[in-house]
Amino acid sequence: MIKHIGRHNNKKVIILYREVPEEAHMCLVTYSDALPRKYHDTIMPILESQPGQAADVFAEALHRNLLHDGRNILGSLHKEGFIKKVPTNQVIVTATPTSQVRLDELNNILSEMRKGEEAIKKMADLDSNRGMNGNNNPYKQKAQDIAEQFAEPQSSVGVLDDTYFAQQNLAQAARMKTEAEGLLKEAARLEAEAKKFLPEEKEAKVVKTRAPRNAKKAVQS
Repeated sequence: MIKHIGRHNNKKVIILYREVPEEAHMCLVTYSDALPRKYHDTIMPILESQPGQAADVFAEALHRNLLHDGRNILGSLHKEGFIKKVPTNQVIVTATPTSQVRLDELNNILSEMRKGEEAIKKMADLDSNRGMNGNNNPYKQKAQDIAEQFAEPQSSVGVLDDTYFAQQNLAQAARMKTEAEGLLKEAARLEAEAKKFLPEEKEAKVVKTRAPRNAKKAVQS
């Protein structure tokens, strides 16, 4: 199953942050079906990629990528109002084809797993939560389903504000400068290598090689 996907009010969402700092009962999502094509067609391959699935916080994977016009994806989503803050207990996460769990329950389980408590038992008891049990519980969840899909520790994140994006942009700019310097060096090497095979370069070498012989004949005459 693909991580970072859920439903809110029967609408498909991409979960950018499972929890909002200082507001653990809220999360940040974007409604994938409401995204313009330029966003949707760029974000979905990232979501399905190995780095996207390996990321515990999907927003961090998005921030490392750009739109086709060169703009940062996460920053653009924020500025254009496509990121929404919604209650975690209203988001349903699909862990396997046959099991679902509310995001607030998932967050609690992962928090307890990190604390070393008996989270496995609590995960198995999800089917009795909120007065529901057996097959009547839409949030019935097995421990292994969660453990295999969502067991990574959640990294600390900052609030989505101008300072946060400024810091992230500076870090990304530094990485891009380093990459650019490497590319420039490689480009110079390729140019120098290409010149060796150009016709005019070969002709120049031939003329230079013949010059001493012509000069010798001129002296003898």
